[in-house]
Amino acid sequence: MSRSRGRGTDFEHHFEGAEALDGLLELAGSPCDTSEVIVRMRTARAEGQPHAAVIPTLFPKEPRFASPEVAQRLFENLLGLWDLVAEGKPIRTEEEPRPPRPKKPKPVRPPPFAPGEPGSEFVELAWRYLEDDPKERTRREHSFDNRQDALLGELDGMGLTDEGYAAARHLLFELHAMLELGWPPGLASVDPAVLTREDTEAPPVPQPLTAYADEALFEAEQDEEHPLAAEELARVRTLVRRGLAALWKARKGS
Repeated sequence: MSRSRGRGTDFEHHFEGAEALDGLLELAGSPCDTSEVIVRMRTARAEGQPHAAVIPTLFPKEPRFASPEVAQRLFENLLGLWDLVAEGKPIRTEEEPRPPRPKKPKPVRPPPFAPGEPGSEFVELAWRYLEDDPKERTRREHSFDNRQDALLGELDGMGLTDEGYAAARHLLFELHAMLELGWPPGLASVDPAVLTREDTEAPPVPQPLTAYADEALFEAEQDEEHPLAAEELARVRTLVRRGLAALWKARKGS
């Protein structure tokens, strides 16, 4: 789920130094530091490439920003550094006084929705929390692997392509993790029968969870590199719908 962010109007190219840029790159999810960026920029200049061909390569995924101000500051620094490289000027990687290294904000855990149902705000907060806290995400992945054998077994037996399998597993994990976050008593293992047939007695799944799943499947269908074929997408959608219903039904004490 991508989010577009604007930035301020007073935009200027300004390199603040290696420490500031290193921190901004880390916040945005880049594995590069200033030294690596300089090497890439100098190589691009030698090959006659513009800055637009270099900057996207600094991020293995779409960069994430805590605020529009942080995004603006990062790109101001990158373009300021590009100007220095283009002009062949010496680049000081240590400056006095040093600007403060931006602090990575602590991920905000969403409050439980129990004993009610999750709303759209909870789903958004839960998605961001799992995205921004790798340790929490890993812990929830272990919980998913250890508890949902039936769900994973059904997925393993579908004979999906690598792309279809990855899309279904990733989405089912996220839905499981969201429910665990919002339902303190936790989840039991799902009922295997619910995965192979419609369960007319199962409680209806809250619309925000269904909407999240639908959007994720739409993105899988529209993926530029490996879009899911219509037939496989229909099979994945059926499993995800029944898997979500089974997970919702598996809430302990509900």
